[in-house]
Amino acid sequence: MAESFTAAAPRAGRKPKGEGHERRAEILEAAERIFVECGYEGATIRKIADEVGLSSTALYMHFRDKSEILAEICRSAFARLTEATARIGSDPAPVEVRLRRMLEAYARFGLENPNAYRLIYMTRPEEARGGAEDVARELGAGLYGSFVAVIEETGGSNRLRHDPATTAQILWAGVHGVVSLIITKPYLDWQAPDDLVGAMLDALFESVLKR
Repeated sequence: MAESFTAAAPRAGRKPKGEGHERRAEILEAAERIFVECGYEGATIRKIADEVGLSSTALYMHFRDKSEILAEICRSAFARLTEATARIGSDPAPVEVRLRRMLEAYARFGLENPNAYRLIYMTRPEEARGGAEDVARELGAGLYGSFVAVIEETGGSNRLRHDPATTAQILWAGVHGVVSLIITKPYLDWQAPDDLVGAMLDALFESVLKR
């Protein structure tokens, strides 16, 4: 079950000089929580700085503004998901097996990284303008392209009920729907996520592949 996003982590006390080698990672982790809890507009540099025990001036030594912070969060998350997808895509397993594994990896990423998932796939376009939108377009396009490429391999065997582009959107939309609902409605009585995602994939594959 995905965690709730309502409770903020306790604020750290102001840290003395000489302990800043991990500050960048701390800033990104704190900002990710605050962006989700407060929204992009409500998340201020002061709030992020307070969360990690820094002054606003000290935080600006690491990032020029909050758009750069959001872009870095998205870049890091996309990199992890892209790496997992690339490993699956290069596997010698049958194409349908690889396709399912890609979708399972996508769902697993979202459920294990709910804050990052919300920022990447559930942030309004006006909030992502600038660096984050550029990252999403650049890295997201490559990730989606590798997914479509595997679907096109399936299409070569005349197994698809629809064209590859439509098939890709059906599969992605179905899995995204399950993941986003579990993340945003954690209080509902969801079935075990692995079982629910598996059942959704069974239904989706039955609808897009010819037997």
